[in-house]
Amino acid sequence: MEIQKNIWYVTLLLTMIAGYCDTVTFVAADSLFSAHVTGNFIVFAYQIIKGSDVHAWIKLLTFPIFILAVIAGGRIALKSVNRYTILFWEGVILMLSGIAAYVFGYLGIFSEWAMYSVAMTTVFAMGLQNAFGKLFAKETHGPTTMMTGNVTQASLDLGNLIKNGTNDADSFLSFKKQLVTIFGFLIGCFLGAVAGKFFGLGTLILPGAAMIICYWYHRNN
Repeated sequence: MEIQKNIWYVTLLLTMIAGYCDTVTFVAADSLFSAHVTGNFIVFAYQIIKGSDVHAWIKLLTFPIFILAVIAGGRIALKSVNRYTILFWEGVILMLSGIAAYVFGYLGIFSEWAMYSVAMTTVFAMGLQNAFGKLFAKETHGPTTMMTGNVTQASLDLGNLIKNGTNDADSFLSFKKQLVTIFGFLIGCFLGAVAGKFFGLGTLILPGAAMIICYWYHRNN
């Protein structure tokens, strides 16, 4: 029972962090997605047809960075006894990203390139989280960075519940699991929107700290 509770908590935490980071970088880093990197295709195409400059092309850098992060996550998993080690490094990178943003701002050198650098390290962190989700799928109730699949499953479960009622225990349990992922991500998006608008990329320290705490908890339990 304790293991099941941990899965609920980890799922909620990871979805909130993904929604938070994705929205923070979108709001505070020139509409750049850090978790849903495929969304950058759309932003890139939109900015190109508007006659944007080199900034549009920077969006494409998210893909090789994301790929490298996933590869790195796979290597970390192979060499680590604790599967949550991937999340530890994700937390470290997010904290360093937030600290760097504040340092750049304090020194008065927070240029566009500094902004993009912080955003790209956030993309790397989200790549690690994606790797964790693929390598250790049973640790969460579904993907924590991409909600399309979770919404699809929730819709199928809802259809079964409408047809069979709550007596369909499997569909009811699956539906509850999907709601955790969807609403966790949504909550993270709202928090990230507020943080990104009023406090900037420095607030990446918060999800970084939360991820490290998650690692230490599971390291000792």
